[in-house]
Amino acid sequence: MPLRHGQKFYCQLLLDYNRYLLVDEMAKQQGKRTTALLREMVYAALEKALPLSEYKAAEAADNAAWADSVKRRVQGRQRTREEGNWNTKVVPLLEEIRAGTGEDA
Repeated sequence: MPLRHGQKFYCQLLLDYNRYLLVDEMAKQQGKRTTALLREMVYAALEKALPLSEYKAAEAADNAAWADSVKRRVQGRQRTREEGNWNTKVVPLLEEIRAGTGEDA
């Protein structure tokens, strides 16, 4: 059973050795990772095998999910900046406490 990885699914694909070498060589020639090329090949095969409207609807939904994920990441980073970095607030306070304790001892 495939595992979820964010908005994607991680699935294992077993290929025979010599055909894997063919894909691996193609990927190297194109400057891509083998897994990226295999993903592109699967998507191209799906596009050919399914009605175009069905494939395009799935592609649009995936693109929307990706855009939403990026938007949430950017918002999270903005919120972190607005709230201030924990290290810039707490670490100096800890250093002051340590310095004060060191002088008293």
